[in-house]
Amino acid sequence: MAQPSSSTPLLPRVGRAFPGPALLWRSGAVIAAVGIIAGAFGAHGLQRRKDITPDQIHAWETASHYAVFNGLALLLVSMHPRFSVHRFAGPAIAAGSVIFSGSIMALVMNRERFRWMGPVTPIGGSIMIAGYLALAL
Repeated sequence: MAQPSSSTPLLPRVGRAFPGPALLWRSGAVIAAVGIIAGAFGAHGLQRRKDITPDQIHAWETASHYAVFNGLALLLVSMHPRFSVHRFAGPAIAAGSVIFSGSIMALVMNRERFRWMGPVTPIGGSIMIAGYLALAL
């Protein structure tokens, strides 16, 4: 077995593009499933908490909707012959979705503890938008 050198990549390409359609498909499926689970939790479990306001429930619904939509979009992107191997678009949509929805959900669950995530939410949204715009270019 050959010893790795400084020019050996950490993730070998093996003729395939990274992230690749399979990873985008799995990411999309997981993000959509988390969005559905979060939506169900928001509709049933979260509304029973007395410390949760209607505005927080609305924010939770927004976060879960965005997760589902972005998960479905990643499933579609993963099937496209050109965009499924795009180095930026899919990963940006996935990362932006996780950051955007995750930060909103964290803020709803414990605003005091995760106060620092308030400014993170628009960063996630911007990354997500950049991913979609990359598909248009």
